[in-house]
Amino acid sequence: MGVQVIETPSNSTEFWLMETIRKYSAEAGIKMPEVGIFDSPDVNAFATGMSKNSSLIAVSSGLLQQMTREEAEAVLGHEVAHAANGDMVTMALIQGVINTFVMFLSRVIGHLVDRVVFKTERGHGPAFFVTMIIAELVLGILASIIVMWFSRQREFRADRGGAKLAGRGAMIAALERLNAQHAAPLPDKMAAFGIAGGGAGGLRRLFMTHPPLTERIAALKAAQ
Repeated sequence: MGVQVIETPSNSTEFWLMETIRKYSAEAGIKMPEVGIFDSPDVNAFATGMSKNSSLIAVSSGLLQQMTREEAEAVLGHEVAHAANGDMVTMALIQGVINTFVMFLSRVIGHLVDRVVFKTERGHGPAFFVTMIIAELVLGILASIIVMWFSRQREFRADRGGAKLAGRGAMIAALERLNAQHAAPLPDKMAAFGIAGGGAGGLRRLFMTHPPLTERIAALKAAQ
């Protein structure tokens, strides 16, 4: 996905985009992120970066064309909230810590099975490696469920942040627009940092990066 970073605004839309993010960033207490536009007919946006004071916020051309100015401002508020909350770094740290535990515990389980069940006295027998691989697969699935749960909670938090910056009514309207548009998800590496996502049910829900838009809308409407 190619993102055109705006260095100097060349039209009124780019100027508005830069100034809106500049305003929200100041209100959120973070440095002005880089701002970009990516060419896509889908309504979407994402935030990424190494820290809350070194980030990039990008919106799709489809979002600029299909959303009202008020709705688009709410999406920008949502993404600024992601940056201000440090969500990009937090998710990476959570993933790294959990992956480390998965590797450690799978080896502990393999060692115990090898020693206790199969009575291997020296080194590691075949049972260690087989058990370790199985444990890694099972624990890896459980770890993904935990990481995705954190990701979904982070979306509710960013929605509240967007509502604080742009207004609750505007944030609700933006999510309703996304729900009506059935926005396509971003590529896997960016999916967790986009505005749109979710929609699956059943067991698939456990592996969603985003809560269903209907739940996010209901949460904002219920907020006092």
